[in-house]
Amino acid sequence: MRRTRALARSLTRMAGNGGNKKFSSAASEHVGYRSATPNDVTITQHTSSNVNNNKLSGNATYNIHTNNESMELVDSLLLRTSEMMHPHAANVVAYSGGVDSSLVAALVHRVFSDYDNILSPNNSSTRGSVQAVLGISHAVPQTQIDVARKVADFIGIPLMEVSTAEGGDEAYIRNDGHACFVCKTHLYSTLNAVANAFMEQYIDNNNLDGQSGSDQQKVILYNGTNADDTRDPTRLGLQAASNFSVHSPLDQITKDQVRQAAKYLGLSNWNAAASPCLRSRLAMGVMATEEHLRAVEFAEAFVREVLELDETINARVRMLSGGKAMVELDNSIIESVEDYDLATKLNDHGFSDKCINEWGFKKFGGVRGFKTGSVAAMPKDHDAPLAAATL
Repeated sequence: MRRTRALARSLTRMAGNGGNKKFSSAASEHVGYRSATPNDVTITQHTSSNVNNNKLSGNATYNIHTNNESMELVDSLLLRTSEMMHPHAANVVAYSGGVDSSLVAALVHRVFSDYDNILSPNNSSTRGSVQAVLGISHAVPQTQIDVARKVADFIGIPLMEVSTAEGGDEAYIRNDGHACFVCKTHLYSTLNAVANAFMEQYIDNNNLDGQSGSDQQKVILYNGTNADDTRDPTRLGLQAASNFSVHSPLDQITKDQVRQAAKYLGLSNWNAAASPCLRSRLAMGVMATEEHLRAVEFAEAFVREVLELDETINARVRMLSGGKAMVELDNSIIESVEDYDLATKLNDHGFSDKCINEWGFKKFGGVRGFKTGSVAAMPKDHDAPLAAATL
C-alpha cells in the first residue's frame, strides 16, 4: 500500500499541469474497428477535429477550488485507479468523450504509463496494454465523436472506434425502459471481444502460447460512473456494468468533483454540458429507430447553430409521444432573452418546416427549460430483458 500511495503521488506531480500543457506528449493513434469479432476487423485512420468555441456560453457556475484541493483530489483518484489496475492486463476504458469517461481515460492512461515505465521496463513479454474504446452507432452524434477524438489525442491514449449492435436488438428498439441496460450490455460485450482479440494477437506475435495461466493477460474494463449517477434509479446501464464487473474509479466523487479534476488535468471538455446518447432524447415508447435518432441529431445541430450555443450549454430536442419535437434549453438561456420568443426565432429559420418535412417529426411543440432525464422513466417490468449480446 505504501508503494501504491507513493506511486499515485508521483503521478499527481506529473499530471498536474493546470491546463497549460498537453496531458501527454505522445500523440494517440485513432484506430476504427468496424467489427468487434476477432476474425473480421477493419482498421481506418482518423484525424482529430477542432471544436468551435466561438459560441454563446452558458451561465453555469462551478465551485472555486484551490490548486492544492485539486491536486489532492487527483492524487486520491490516481491512487484509487492504481488499486484497480493490473499492469499486465488489457486495461480498456469505455469511452464516450464526455467529461466523466475522459477523466477516467486520463487516469488509467497515466497510471498505466507509470507502471509500464517503472515496474517492468525491460519485460515486454508480460507487459499489459491500455486502450480507450468508443462505441459507434446511430445513437452517437458526429459532434461527440469529433470531441472524443480530440480529447483522446490530448490525453495520449490509443483510441479505437468500434461498431456496436444494439440498433438491431428489438429490446433496444422498443425503448420500453430497458434500452439503457440493453445498450450497455452490447457495449461491454463488444469491449470484451475487442480486448480478447488483441490479447490473442499479442500472444501469437510474442510466441507466448506456452505461458502459464497466471502470466496470461486478463481484461479489466473501466467506465465513468460517478457518485451522482449511482443515485439515479433510471440508469439501468449500471446493472449491465455490474454484470461485466466494470471498474468505476469515479464512483466515490460527485459530478462537480469530476469537473474539478478534469480542469486540473487540462481536459478541454471539463465544463462541457452532459451529452448522453441520442436515444435518451426519445420518450419511453418512442421507437429507437435509426430515423428517430437521426431526427434528433439533425434538429439539435440546427438549434445550436441558429441560437449560437456552445458546448457548455444544455440543449436537447426531445421526440415526445406522437412525434412532437420539444426543444429544451438551459434556463439561463431562456431567461436571458427579453421580448423575443426563442421558438419564433427558430421558426424564422425554418425549424418547424424542417422538423416535419425533412427530419420526420410530426410537429414542433415549442421551447421549455432543460431538465436532466425529462423523458426518462422506470420500466413497468423491472426484470431487465436478456440482451442479444449475451446470447
